[in-house]
Amino acid sequence: MSTERQTSHHHPLHRRSLLRAAVVVPAAGAMAAGLDAAPAEASEDDAGTAGGRFDAESPRFSLAVLPDTQYLFDADSADPAPLRATFRYLADERSAANIAFMTHLGDVTEHGTEDEIGLAADTFRVLHGRVPYSVLAGNHDITSSTDDQRGDSAYLAAFGPDRYRSMPTFGGASPDGYNSYHVLRAGGRQWLVLALDWRVSDRGLEWAQGVLDAHPTSPAVLTTHDIAWSDDDGEARLSGNGQRLWDRLIKGNDQIFLALGGHYWPPGRTVLTNDADNDVHIHITNYQDRYYGGAGMIRTYGFDLVRNVIDVETFSPWFLARKAEKRSPLAAETIELTGPTDRFALSVDFDTRFAGFAPVTPAKPRPARAVMPRGTLAYWRFDASGTDAAGTPGAAVADGTVVKDLTGNGNDLTVRRLHSSGADALTWSADHHRGQPAHASLRFDGGKNPDRGAVLTTAARAALNSEKFLRGYTIETFVRLPEPFEGDHGWMGILSWEGRNAEAGKTTGWSPLEPTCSLNLSPERFLQFVVYPHRQDADPTSWSHAVPVGRWMHIAVVNDTRSTVMYVDGSKIARNPAQASTGIATLGKPFVLGGTQFDEAFGQGFYGWMGDTRIVGRPLSVDDFLTPVD
Repeated sequence: MSTERQTSHHHPLHRRSLLRAAVVVPAAGAMAAGLDAAPAEASEDDAGTAGGRFDAESPRFSLAVLPDTQYLFDADSADPAPLRATFRYLADERSAANIAFMTHLGDVTEHGTEDEIGLAADTFRVLHGRVPYSVLAGNHDITSSTDDQRGDSAYLAAFGPDRYRSMPTFGGASPDGYNSYHVLRAGGRQWLVLALDWRVSDRGLEWAQGVLDAHPTSPAVLTTHDIAWSDDDGEARLSGNGQRLWDRLIKGNDQIFLALGGHYWPPGRTVLTNDADNDVHIHITNYQDRYYGGAGMIRTYGFDLVRNVIDVETFSPWFLARKAEKRSPLAAETIELTGPTDRFALSVDFDTRFAGFAPVTPAKPRPARAVMPRGTLAYWRFDASGTDAAGTPGAAVADGTVVKDLTGNGNDLTVRRLHSSGADALTWSADHHRGQPAHASLRFDGGKNPDRGAVLTTAARAALNSEKFLRGYTIETFVRLPEPFEGDHGWMGILSWEGRNAEAGKTTGWSPLEPTCSLNLSPERFLQFVVYPHRQDADPTSWSHAVPVGRWMHIAVVNDTRSTVMYVDGSKIARNPAQASTGIATLGKPFVLGGTQFDEAFGQGFYGWMGDTRIVGRPLSVDDFLTPVD
């Protein structure tokens, strides 16, 4: 569950709010009343009435995992209240936490009797129609000496295929009814959940393989009751049944990237390598040995496809919902588990991990005419459409090479090296931002001690040299910093206009010798955009956060004739000046890519990659930037 997600006032019981309340002030305890009352069933279309709707296209979503609940359904000592609280939490928080699905890992009951199964099945009515889910049989729910060919049982009657048919995620079940699969639309793509019996027969494995074969591009989460065990060190090891599943199903199907089981305690995890040489995460999740039989404790897997992370958290909604002063000592210490096997983050580059079965189709280059809106003053790109001399990736870009201004406004750029820089100071590259219109860039190898680099400049009489931007402006470029960020790199320019601001009559600022407009990078990797406006005697400056290395970013600076705002990857930065700013005090001197002058002399040139660059003579909205925002 992402901690970045905002909490709506319609969801006062969001887990983060409850945890803060548990530590600071007594919680409202809104869920404490009426925990035993089961609401009437609702259809999936009604999911928005209590907890809001699930957003299937958001890159952030959660999978909820519920392990062994058997001690809550144990003959005449049964107490379904904790599980009802958990289900209400999931239903109420579906929108706020963007919960896609909940999967139970088996051992729903202690003895698998009709009475226990019936009470458990009735308890699931709290969740039914609000959050889709799967339930599989554990050894306590059926005759443990049998596999999925065992035939009828109280469990099958209550938790067989008929229970899931109304769910939009239900894909089907094995002929015996004990194995099911579910297809989720989440994060803008389809995912599989395979819910397999405690003991899957050969027929069951054939069925599971058929499901995977029928969904060859869907990443799969395998759930079963018994897959691995762990000692107190938290390192999971495959059980005998887990080894069979690994050998017969998991390791040969690259789609399965996460396998979850219960049955054993304590919790543990490990990472195994499959036949495709990719990671498979194996986790044990079980809290029945904890106070109150685990108290309906759940684990959430918060998928973040932007950060390439799965954030894992473990907590008890039943205890969270109680007022702080009403919690017993054991309840208070079991609210949330924060050890390394219960709260952790998995780094998963989803595109790379899934490339073997679901490769990302790269976007095709977009023609220049498609990305030149009204008011575009200059647009440069480094593929064959942008320069007649575009060369082989890795080859040097010769001095004198011309990069055309594709608007036809005559703001062509010409390459030259700085100081005594060699050929490797500027090379062609096929690397590019995935949303960039052109699939090409330039690789600058600037640096200090001695200063070196390369720049591209407009001609002496180019219109851009004297443009005042009195109707505002949008300046965009794509940049990637090398990883590792090696060498001695002081201040370096990304783009600028040449000249001294004192020549424009400016008296403010750090120095009268700096140019009237420049986008730079500090040694700490903070972006700096400093401008001396045409109308005001001022130097409003925007500062970004420390930008990352090793990945492409889109940078935009937008001025609406009143003030200037910088965006990184479509996100407005914090440190934008409120100071009035109208136009740019250009001096009729060249515009530059790859460097910034001081006292009309270049020091270090840019170090990294630079892609398409566009200048528009009016403010654009984020939706109109060169690349869509993820």
